[in-house]
Amino acid sequence: MPEISRFYGVIIRMFMEPNAPHHRPHFHAYYQNDVAIYAIDSIEIIAGSFQIRQQRLVEAWAEIHQEELLSD
Repeated sequence: MPEISRFYGVIIRMFMEPNAPHHRPHFHAYYQNDVAIYAIDSIEIIAGSFQIRQQRLVEAWAEIHQEELLSD
């Protein structure tokens, strides 16, 4: 899965499956042993979990980059 960003130990990855059914637009966030999957449209965790500090960092990052994420 391609890495699209890295900050404060958090890694953001996104994968596109052209011509294949896929779930709601989302990205994957990794921090140490934690994994969370975030919906792009509402910027909320739809699977997994994060510590509150990393969750807030990812949510802030996603708000700033939401348009880019949707176009990707």
